Amino acid sequence: MDHFLQSPQWGALQRDLGRTVHEHSGPGWRFLAIEESNPAGPLLYVPYGPIATSPAAFDAALAALTDLARSSGAVFVRIEPVDAGLADADPAAFLRTRGLRPAPANQQPELTWIVDLDRDFKDVLADMKPVNRNLYRNIHKKGVTFQSSQDPAEIAVLLRFLHLTSARNGFKPQSDDYLTQVARSLMPAGAATLFIAELDGAPIAAALAYDSADTRTYAHAALDDAHRKLSAGIPLLVTLMADAADRGLKQVDLWGVAPADHPDHKWAGFTAFKKSFGGREVAYPGTWDLPVRKLRYRGYELARAGAQAARQGLRAARTLPARLRTAVHR
Repeated sequence: MDHFLQSPQWGALQRDLGRTVHEHSGPGWRFLAIEESNPAGPLLYVPYGPIATSPAAFDAALAALTDLARSSGAVFVRIEPVDAGLADADPAAFLRTRGLRPAPANQQPELTWIVDLDRDFKDVLADMKPVNRNLYRNIHKKGVTFQSSQDPAEIAVLLRFLHLTSARNGFKPQSDDYLTQVARSLMPAGAATLFIAELDGAPIAAALAYDSADTRTYAHAALDDAHRKLSAGIPLLVTLMADAADRGLKQVDLWGVAPADHPDHKWAGFTAFKKSFGGREVAYPGTWDLPVRKLRYRGYELARAGAQAARQGLRAARTLPARLRTAVHR
């Protein structure tokens, strides 16, 4: 699929945020690259891209990115191909043979959860847990209604709930300024929609979604804890899906999920929530770096390795008994 982070609308948002964006294309390929920087120096970041229809097209996109990196002074290109394994059962081998190296960490989720909409919506509902279906069908009996909006001013509803959730759970949401600019850039263009659950006319939950040509991405959501027992976030998400189906979109991307074999993962709770709506897991190759100024990039790798070794040594020292720590420092 063509991910929303590779869409012209996302490029327009990045420019509105003051960033330099490059959008290039050729036969069977295209990419959106954002100029960024890190301790290695300038870099080009290609979120969930490049998009390519064949291995040859992927190679052409890499060549264009390399040329762009050289002309813009970037030390390396950081990519996240969603289809790099087009002709190979092992995406990592496919990427390594092209000179790419795994990045120190994934910038976007490596695993996501997709709900397919290109079927009767009754079948979508049938794949959900019964409680989800029942809430969607019956919550109106409790006075809860749903609306959608593309008015940027209404982003304040979501921001208020995000603040409440942050205070309750201790997580750090994206800044108000950032999400306000997202609303200003994307909502009037029809590329983002805010869904709001209301109880007797007062908002109690909100969710923001982004749309690409065939996919709706569930991006941000929060609710008023005072009405948690209503579980309005569940029918709100089903409403978001039903609206996407009505618009002819093929799938809803519920964004990142935790690996099934990591029950203690920090995302385990909302992973279970997302999977309760039916769907399937999709794995991406992850984040990879293409060094362009190779000596500079190698220095960056060595500096990171040294810093990591120092941190590991410090952690090991902290686990020593006090008597041994004293002896070590004499």
